[in-house]
Amino acid sequence: MDRQDSQDSPLFGEEDENYRQQKSNIRHPLTSFFHLFFRTCAILVYLLCDFLSGRFIVCMVTIILLLSCDFWTVKNVSGRLLVGLRWWNQVDEDGRSRWVFESRKAGSVSKTTAAESRIFWLGLTVCPIFWVIFLFSTIFSFNIKWLAVVIMGLVLQWANLYGYVRCKVGGKSSLRNMAQTYLTGQVFKQVMKETEKT
Repeated sequence: MDRQDSQDSPLFGEEDENYRQQKSNIRHPLTSFFHLFFRTCAILVYLLCDFLSGRFIVCMVTIILLLSCDFWTVKNVSGRLLVGLRWWNQVDEDGRSRWVFESRKAGSVSKTTAAESRIFWLGLTVCPIFWVIFLFSTIFSFNIKWLAVVIMGLVLQWANLYGYVRCKVGGKSSLRNMAQTYLTGQVFKQVMKETEKT
């Protein structure tokens, strides 16, 4: 795996010719399932906790276990298999913490498919939005006992999202430049569609 090489898999709807030509089949169905399973279950348990069990501690421990399993699965398994990306923190001998972001070499892109890439990025971006909504609803409803659980969900989900976006972007551009490029591309596509209609 090459460090800071970020030309492998499409990010947030970004497409290239290799991905259009590939079949949209799922080569790692079990990995794709568990990529979404733990994070979806944590959200469902949070939403249905009052109906499932009246015990706060049981629900809290269940949610934290699901979030931890999700964090580990996404960071160590689904990121590597579905999009060929990985990240980790390394502590040097002098005690300094250093983050390492890697992506698979361009020659091995055929190991990933467009469908798996979409599943990966969709799950990675949508679920943290739920935890942001839960955070605001917890604060505004003064349901403070759930605040620690919601913050834990938010931190774990955003950590993976940040790590994988940094893997994809690499050291070549900042996240702000990536967002601007993506939005500009989307606006351009929309304008082109409108001009074709007229």
